[in-house]
Amino acid sequence: MGKRLSKDDWIKAGFQALTEAGPKALKAEPLARRLGTTKGSFYWHFDDVSAFQTAMMETWETRAYAEIVTLVEQQGTAVRKLRELAQIAAAGAPEDFGGIAAEPSIRAWARENPEVAKAVSQIDAKRMAYVQELFDAVGLTNPELTRVLYAAFVGMEELSTHDGQTNGPALGTLVDLILALHEADR
Repeated sequence: MGKRLSKDDWIKAGFQALTEAGPKALKAEPLARRLGTTKGSFYWHFDDVSAFQTAMMETWETRAYAEIVTLVEQQGTAVRKLRELAQIAAAGAPEDFGGIAAEPSIRAWARENPEVAKAVSQIDAKRMAYVQELFDAVGLTNPELTRVLYAAFVGMEELSTHDGQTNGPALGTLVDLILALHEADR
């Protein structure tokens, strides 16, 4: 008998399937085949496919905001927090997430699924509010800078999924440039 699968195993497999095959792969039977088990195991953990997809999005929302903010808040100053946030954004998916860079696939899924679109929109708003808080703490009050930096975070991850390049230096440079412009303006 094989290893008993946990809810997290299914969710992780869901993110892998989403990134490899898109949202059509987020059904019990293809996921069970992927994991080498039966649909019964799927239904042991989830009432239906909709509940599974909801659990996936709840997992993503926690990891895409709360866990990142917890890491960033360990830094001392707002400047250090901004730099740390840029490096986290550049690194993409953390290893405890299976190393799966799912966010570009989640954003693509959001274009066709209103519930996913709502979750992405909520996370975007929370993330931008957090970036704005950090900018406010260093005296940068222009909300356009928040959108520019956040768009760079989102776009760099998308770009990395296609070209495999590391974005840490580029995002670090952008943060430093924004901070330097602010210092020059004083």
